Amino acid sequence: MASSADAERGGKEGDGAAISVVEWQGWGTSSPVTATVLEVIEDIKALARDSDAPMTFGGLGGKLKGTFKDQEDKKHRSVYESICDSENKMQFFSARQIACRLLGNRGHLCQKDFLRQNNTGKLLWQIFGIQSAALCLFGICEHEDIMWSAFRDSGKGMVWFLYPNQNSSPMSVEDLFSSGPFTGLESQKMDLGEKPLNFVLIDGTWSNSSAMHRRLKERWALTWGEEHLPCISLSTLGASVMHKLRPQPSWDRTCTAAAAAGILWELHLVRRLSMYGLEKQAEAVENALDVLLDALVQRRLRKGRSITRKERHNNCI
Repeated sequence: MASSADAERGGKEGDGAAISVVEWQGWGTSSPVTATVLEVIEDIKALARDSDAPMTFGGLGGKLKGTFKDQEDKKHRSVYESICDSENKMQFFSARQIACRLLGNRGHLCQKDFLRQNNTGKLLWQIFGIQSAALCLFGICEHEDIMWSAFRDSGKGMVWFLYPNQNSSPMSVEDLFSSGPFTGLESQKMDLGEKPLNFVLIDGTWSNSSAMHRRLKERWALTWGEEHLPCISLSTLGASVMHKLRPQPSWDRTCTAAAAAGILWELHLVRRLSMYGLEKQAEAVENALDVLLDALVQRRLRKGRSITRKERHNNCI
């Protein structure tokens, strides 16, 4: 990762080699490089070749900056405004966000939720592999189609979303295994090999998560004709160690990896699942969070930055 001295660099790095499948899949996906992202990358690189201004990334968030940013911003706004269909607008917006971060990551300090240094969702595919912890990028239709195809293969009763939606009545993990396809299996060892149980964790800022939740609800209604997503909540949700650097809006919300660890612990407490060693998987996630936190703290100290963040939670919640 770039050091503080490298946080602001310029040049024509975008004119280099195309994003390879290996480079793309190194961020935690098993899919090919998606066509929409490739198209935007080529457009940005073409603009860089025609521009006298260097393609420069830097500052908070490692975004495009300088004269080239102004030129690229003007071009992408023109393209965005020319798109009539709202779905295509959203897909273009998502592809551009990802394309900029992929290009910026080549020798620059860049940030995007699935590329951010303090993103905890990436720990899941680093621990469990990209087949068990599959990444679906919001607004990238190829990714979304793959995910919903997997949901249809498993069946409606085998898909659950972990999301603190105050307008719904989420079930607990205990409730989940006392109903639906799991009823009557108390004394049996579960075999979900043919129909895996899918837990969906929405990984992003809380404002972005709301948009993702709405999109999932729309697709769920189109797929199964039901308005409400099947949500689950954790019964024993404690503060993640990442609260020290990334305070959450309230104490009932936590980082993605800590939520995954919580699910694994509660699944382990289900009697028919106790033989699968899920508590070891939960401990692996928690240990990875400790390692990530330590690395981030050391990095902040090297930069002379504070290792604490102002609390954001509402004590009344």
